[in-house]
Amino acid sequence: MNISFIGLGNMGLPMAANLLKAGHDVLGFDLVPAALQAHAKAGGRVAASVAEAVRAADIVITMLPAGKHVAEVVLDGILPNATDTPLLIDSSTIDVETARRVAAAAAKAGLDMLDAPVSGGVGGATAGTLTFMVGGPDAAFARALPVLQAMGRNIVHTGPAGAGQAAKICNNMILGISMLGVSEAFVLADKLGLDRAKLFQVSSTSSGQCWALTSYCPVPGPVPASPANRAYAAGFAAALMLKDLQLSQAAAEAVGAATPLGAHAARLYQAVAEAGESGRDFSVVFPWLSGLSRKEAV
Repeated sequence: MNISFIGLGNMGLPMAANLLKAGHDVLGFDLVPAALQAHAKAGGRVAASVAEAVRAADIVITMLPAGKHVAEVVLDGILPNATDTPLLIDSSTIDVETARRVAAAAAKAGLDMLDAPVSGGVGGATAGTLTFMVGGPDAAFARALPVLQAMGRNIVHTGPAGAGQAAKICNNMILGISMLGVSEAFVLADKLGLDRAKLFQVSSTSSGQCWALTSYCPVPGPVPASPANRAYAAGFAAALMLKDLQLSQAAAEAVGAATPLGAHAARLYQAVAEAGESGRDFSVVFPWLSGLSRKEAV
């Protein structure tokens, strides 16, 4: 297929590379020249603008920082310049309201659009093992599936427009809360003189078991692949966790959902960011908590 890929950042670039490996023709656009150069080096073609990128495309994929960027690119760049009827797939993580608004505008223009945010981080994007949470029409999902399968391992159709974003922010609210819980347990264990390996051995095989513990343990040692063993180099940056928690709380406010733990998690990750740790992995919350007194943390 002729695929246009707009947004060749840390996630978009390896996703586009996997589409190239699958045999697709990928015309990429990004505002950063180095990203375009990297895409060209991987075998992709480059466009000078969004307008140029979307002409004659079968599918247009966007991977952008926030809802305002998606709305601008879709409403002002893609819809006025798309030829024929390309399928639009937005893999950014944005607010549900914007996802539904741009999908409605696309539908009015005669185009199908899917919101398809991902989970799995840069590692999953590189390995082609992402999870896609997809909102939109059934027929559009069926059309997108072969392309999404070139970039991900788990592709879940979660419902109509906006459902993909809803699934993403709910999932990451769980993750943010659980990472804080796991980190607090290790902080307490350290203070009580309990060996970290022993706590991991117990909790990973009992009722404390969760992904944040067994796959992404925030203390060095127990899980060799976790960022804790690489000085918390970002697999999923604390700034991105804060963004997702803030999106969850904006959505909760809009619909009147009680999410007190999600709200508190957002406040704590805001403090992590203010402490200068936003660029490190979100599991950096463990050493951050370790450096606080109980009075400061509570």
